[in-house]
Amino acid sequence: MSRLLIVHHTPSPFCQAMFEAVISGATDPEIEGVEVVRRAALSVTASDFLDADGYVLGTPANLGYISGALKHAFDCAYYPILDATRGRPFGAYLHGNEGTEGAERAIDTITTGLGWEKVAQYVAVSAKPGKDDLEKCWELGATVAAQLMG
Repeated sequence: MSRLLIVHHTPSPFCQAMFEAVISGATDPEIEGVEVVRRAALSVTASDFLDADGYVLGTPANLGYISGALKHAFDCAYYPILDATRGRPFGAYLHGNEGTEGAERAIDTITTGLGWEKVAQYVAVSAKPGKDDLEKCWELGATVAAQLMG
């Protein structure tokens, strides 16, 4: 069985709604043979990354950057996972009141360094996520999970 790791920092109701939509897509009954593991960014370990076959990252965009929690997760795991996770698929969702461009660049920089493969467009939302935004989050979860089906 493949494993999808969802690493998230979910401090707001808007981030929570996006997280739940991603989970719903990743655990859709049509996705078979994929275990979905959820880890808060402040508690994820290098072993969690190593044990997974693909990733979804979720973060607010704070002050033009990813959350400190997600940055901390990568600071702690980067070198232990650097060579072992190359080529693994990932996607990301972001919520920012003042734009998400800086946070998107940060994710691009980190995942490029790790050699991960972006398999879905980022879902970036400002303000309250609407029905279309949550549908895109659902599709993100389903898309990355589907990459892991045997």
